[in-house]
Amino acid sequence: MNVKVLSIVGARPQLVKLAPIAAALASQDHRHVIVHTGQHYDADLSDVFFSGLGIPDPDVHLGVGSGSHGVQTGAVMSALDPILERERPDWVLVYGDTNSTLAGAVSAVKLHLPVAHLEAGLRSFNRRMPEEHNRVLTDHAADLLLAPTEEAMRHLAAEGLAERSVRTGDVMVDVCLRMRDSVLAGTAGAPGLPEGIDPDQPYMVATLHRAENTDDAARLGLLTDSLADLPVPVALLAHPRLVARAEAHGIKLERGAVRVGRPLPYAGMVAAVLGSQGVITDSGGLQKEAFLLERPCTTLRTETEWPETLAGGWNALVPDPGELGASQWAATATRPAPDAPRGTPYGDGRAAETVAAVLAERARG
Repeated sequence: MNVKVLSIVGARPQLVKLAPIAAALASQDHRHVIVHTGQHYDADLSDVFFSGLGIPDPDVHLGVGSGSHGVQTGAVMSALDPILERERPDWVLVYGDTNSTLAGAVSAVKLHLPVAHLEAGLRSFNRRMPEEHNRVLTDHAADLLLAPTEEAMRHLAAEGLAERSVRTGDVMVDVCLRMRDSVLAGTAGAPGLPEGIDPDQPYMVATLHRAENTDDAARLGLLTDSLADLPVPVALLAHPRLVARAEAHGIKLERGAVRVGRPLPYAGMVAAVLGSQGVITDSGGLQKEAFLLERPCTTLRTETEWPETLAGGWNALVPDPGELGASQWAATATRPAPDAPRGTPYGDGRAAETVAAVLAERARG
């Protein structure tokens, strides 16, 4: 059965996930409408991914831009209603934990359109994170829950959602492994590291953007001090949120070990991580990418949505580097890759094909 799928995306990780989904839908002759909300309005976080990952141009660009959670979510919902009414797809497919995802799910269910949630069942159990609210609310609103892992399936079953849930594997594996192979074969772009980072010498890749780490001046100061004090150069790929908050707090990002660069296209990010000694981040997606690319990750949070990455020491949670002391923090952040096998908890790299097949099978007809 051929179906019409309307994808709602708006942030960097969702654009990465969209790439294999768009290819799988096209290969199975399904109709696909792409709506880009513009939640990430910086070109480095948005438009460049369409060309870099071979994603078809969006059919609709809402251009909602930044704003408070309420303003942004409301703006997406208001703009989506006439589009959903016009398109009447078999599935509205939402892609994760952003305001765009929640807005898309609410808009669709109000119009009695079936909703499928990609990356369903992730839980940090930190209800202070806006992403956690978005995940839980979307899972409970959606008609079909496409879970990446067994752990996600267990979370959904515990919330009474087992009948709506299907384990598909993780579509990020599809695109990450393909891009890794392209980088290693020399057919993808160079890393685009910040000036002052020698790609032939050891370096770390770092990102920092979550509200709990950037909104409080003391907290942001502690974390940037910790990066600056490391004995290995740090390529800090600075999200616009980080740059804005640092300026507002009067915090200088480029100092000590830190060299600041802009966010990279996906091929550049994969190349940068592959060339690095390891990753330091508060991003959910980058934790998993580091795991898939066999680089140790240090996560500047108290929890992770991807507990599988913690096995064997591939990922370490360090919410407060200052509590470790300078030497232990440096040893943790710059540790070598563990010898422990990683296994394949996120699937075999064909998740998007499974998603497309499940959407066709579960369509209402």
